[in-house]
Amino acid sequence: MEQIKIIGAGLAGLSAAIHLAEKGISSTLISFQPSERAQSVMAEGGINGAMDAMGENDSPAEHAADTLHAGCDLADPEAVKNLTDHAPELLEWLVRLGTPLHRKDGRLIQRNFGGQKKKRTAYAQSSTGKVLMTALIDECRKYEVSGLIHRLSHHEFVSLSVRDGSCRGVWIRDDHNGVIFFLPGPVIFASGGLNGFFPGMTTGTTANTGNAAAALFAQGVAFANLEFIQYHPTTVQIPEKRMLISEAARGEGGRLFVERNGSPWYFMEEKYPELGNLMPRDVVSREMYYVMHDDSTERQVYLDLRGLSKQTWKEKLADLREEIRYYLALDPAKEPVPVSPGIHYFMGGIFVDKFHHTNIGGLYAAGECACQYHGANRLGGNSTLGAIFGGKTAAETAAAEMSDFQSGETPDNAPVWSENVPLYAKQLRDVLLSGLGILRNETDLKKAAEQLDSLPMPQNQMEINRRLLAKAMLLSALERRESRGAHTRTDYPDRDDEHFRNTSIVQMQNGEIVHHFAAIGKEVNND
Repeated sequence: MEQIKIIGAGLAGLSAAIHLAEKGISSTLISFQPSERAQSVMAEGGINGAMDAMGENDSPAEHAADTLHAGCDLADPEAVKNLTDHAPELLEWLVRLGTPLHRKDGRLIQRNFGGQKKKRTAYAQSSTGKVLMTALIDECRKYEVSGLIHRLSHHEFVSLSVRDGSCRGVWIRDDHNGVIFFLPGPVIFASGGLNGFFPGMTTGTTANTGNAAAALFAQGVAFANLEFIQYHPTTVQIPEKRMLISEAARGEGGRLFVERNGSPWYFMEEKYPELGNLMPRDVVSREMYYVMHDDSTERQVYLDLRGLSKQTWKEKLADLREEIRYYLALDPAKEPVPVSPGIHYFMGGIFVDKFHHTNIGGLYAAGECACQYHGANRLGGNSTLGAIFGGKTAAETAAAEMSDFQSGETPDNAPVWSENVPLYAKQLRDVLLSGLGILRNETDLKKAAEQLDSLPMPQNQMEINRRLLAKAMLLSALERRESRGAHTRTDYPDRDDEHFRNTSIVQMQNGEIVHHFAAIGKEVNND
């Protein structure tokens, strides 16, 4: 029986490998960097699960309702129900693995997070990703010793081997010696988001280049909802990237304001009295954009954390305070923090159904690289949950279908490897940003597409692949002629459920990018 190959060793990849190992199924974890340097380590705020630890009569049904509402009813309700129903037991599993989530007097403590009416976000100060990853890495090591999990760090995905519409295995490259070789078996993709398409403008690591996703797209793998790019409201520019000021800061009482008529105007509290600064991220980022550019006057938005107690800083946000002190040379307990929206998460990605099938047999996807659970806008705390649950689900599906897998003969010729060109990456970024900002319109999107076509012709396959996926992102935003979640069209300001409450799908077919809308919850047919 062939080993299952997992591309990516963050939360989704580790979860998939561990859940396969628990079934006695071996896997190979393939990653450019060790797990300790995966994007998942950077997750700050927490992980959601309706444990009702705070006695607010929370439930998985309410968690699902908040998730679907924040996603503007574009997520698959059945998939979301699976996610939220299993969240409490996943949190219990993580605790059993030794994850040091915040407790007081032995009781799990959960905090408020954006878009949610109940305290359901478990956390470890603002370093939740680090402790989650540490627990999963430790669990993974046990299975590495027993031989059920094999690691290939410092290896990169090159391409799939696809025959008769099914994945037969994967070509990878050893980054130490440059050797490209083939590994047969089913493949689970867990390669993270498309941060590398926006170098310097995302909170995530650009080691997540997006090259693997682009290669899949060029090979005919369907992608969905690429128009939905989450701008996190509270980020600051630091060298080469945006630094995230965790939503946990607002969950603990942080307030956004601008100076107006010589006084602070706490605009979110005035405009949205129920949730105020904890409205979903798309809403907060959009409102920040409006107040920053009100009356053609550029205004600075500040995050006011001066009202937080000493105990809160000490027990819940000490690491965040140190980060701000280090990078901004100011103490957030005493001075307001200047913030602005930055690209943070990609709701769209590889098109998967609730079982995490793709349109290619034997190929599955989970985590941020996949399009599942979040709809048009992601709730904070659902990314870590979605990655772990998605990895588990993909593993269960792959395990159940292993008997159907046919590897066939090893391909004769290895694909050609080509390095990324940094200059072209920045040109691509600028073109994408010109069309895919917080506010969009047909004129800007068409102009961006024209600029993309006028860029110098790529000299290698990797750059060709990236250009194709970039074009697919712009096309997806152009075709969704409405405003919904993270996609705001000034020329189509209203939500249009009659025509656009559907999944937006793009795919390469016969050398062309083809776009269409499909019903939400459609199962992938890869027969």
